[in-house]
Amino acid sequence: MTDQEQFQLLADSLSQQGIDVSGVKEALKSQKIETPSWGYANSGTRFKNFAWPGAARTTREKIDDAAMVHEMTGIAPSVAVHIPWDKPEDGDYVAFRQYAEDQGIRVGAVNPNVFQDDEYRLGSLGNPSPGYRELALDHLLECCDIMTKVESDILSLWFADGTNYAGQDSLRARKHRFEDGLARVYEQLPEGSRMLIEYKFFEPAFYSTDIPDWGTAYAWSLKLGAHAQVLVDLGHHASGVNIEQIVAFLLDEGKLGGFHFNNRKYADDDLIVGSVNPYELFLIFNELTGAALSDDEPARSTSLNVAYMIDQSHNIEGKLAPMILSVLNCQEAYAKSLLVSRDELADAQLSGDVLGAHHILTEAYRIDVRPLLAVVREEMGIPADPIAAYRASGYEQKIVSERGTADSDGGYQS
Repeated sequence: MTDQEQFQLLADSLSQQGIDVSGVKEALKSQKIETPSWGYANSGTRFKNFAWPGAARTTREKIDDAAMVHEMTGIAPSVAVHIPWDKPEDGDYVAFRQYAEDQGIRVGAVNPNVFQDDEYRLGSLGNPSPGYRELALDHLLECCDIMTKVESDILSLWFADGTNYAGQDSLRARKHRFEDGLARVYEQLPEGSRMLIEYKFFEPAFYSTDIPDWGTAYAWSLKLGAHAQVLVDLGHHASGVNIEQIVAFLLDEGKLGGFHFNNRKYADDDLIVGSVNPYELFLIFNELTGAALSDDEPARSTSLNVAYMIDQSHNIEGKLAPMILSVLNCQEAYAKSLLVSRDELADAQLSGDVLGAHHILTEAYRIDVRPLLAVVREEMGIPADPIAAYRASGYEQKIVSERGTADSDGGYQS
């Protein structure tokens, strides 16, 4: 049976349930997942960086690879950049932006780096040294300027700041330093842009982390203003944390700004999204889709402005093919969330039908959406099977031949 025939059977079944199949297809065609420049370069763990044949060595090679992922998937039209890892060789950010656009993509979120220099041993904005705090602030403000040059509307902030030992520093003083620094950066955001504040409950600091959880990021985003929101990284939680509940809360408060998609088994593993717990990924998309289809404000409008980004460390599995798979796994989870019978689910929930509501949700998760996605891709003019198409394209062989195996890494370590 062909993909089209399988799709027609699925479409008939969904129509009988009152699901608008044409609307589902249009939603899938408008989905956007941003890929990270650092995911195309050599990367590794704290123990070892494994050089990969053909891994990107320059900013333009990263753009080329991101453009190839978009060509294969049709839903990855932007690439997040990390400064200074992605500082253009000639320092010309306007030309860098133009190069990306010439390849059919655009520059997305700008991610500052205030955690790799020796000066940041005791932190950046939380550092007890006023001089080092100013150094970090200067870099963050530089990134605001870069946002204007590359026409980015998102400043994505993650900090490694924290302490390793009790008594090492004043926890309240570090809070005050961060609040002051973030406020100064917020004042310099380009017009129409957003500041996304990421959190992580531990690592690399092991006694205290200055932004340890979504509540801290949320509280600071409230203090800063409407253009500050929370960024949820799926790997930055303790085991067992209900991430979809966090998503629901932040949506309802109008403070969910974006995601860094990956997957974890133990800590911040940065594995391919959906590779360990695809059901969790579906449940997260279920909350997002439910909000987008509702009349509840600000959850609805917030859900329509969420920035979806991949943040992974491909160490042993290659570079482009894993990135394509990550994008496709997000697409599949989103497709399943669009097939949830919202009216039936709401009725079951309101009537207290516990098993019925659970069954409605899990039935949508069990639907094989591959025929649907194949048809959507064909209508978009992209390969029905992006992984197979990439492997057959010759691009991997081409970049291996042209680039070889670089000794340097892309700056990223899990």
